[in-house]
Amino acid sequence: MAGNPLEALGKLDPAIMEHLKTEDRFVFADGALPGKIKLLIALAFDAAHGAADGVAALAQRAVKAGATTAEIAEAVRVAWHLAGVGSLYAASRGLKDIAG
Repeated sequence: MAGNPLEALGKLDPAIMEHLKTEDRFVFADGALPGKIKLLIALAFDAAHGAADGVAALAQRAVKAGATTAEIAEAVRVAWHLAGVGSLYAASRGLKDIAG
């Protein structure tokens, strides 16, 4: 997956994108939980909701934040356990570039 999955929205409404960037920095900053863990949680949510593009974007960010492919795989297991097999299909589509 190349680029931001919200790119089209950004062209239509640049103000909302600035708001989302500010919120993103707040949510994913290191705190009681490291940023990479927060990204893995978000990845599991996107997998559970069938958002393959979100899985791809979050996986790339998680790797840049220091997550391993094993950690990504375990986050997907959590999504599958809690949300069902559909999360595996979304995750697999989203992780095709990470899996090699």
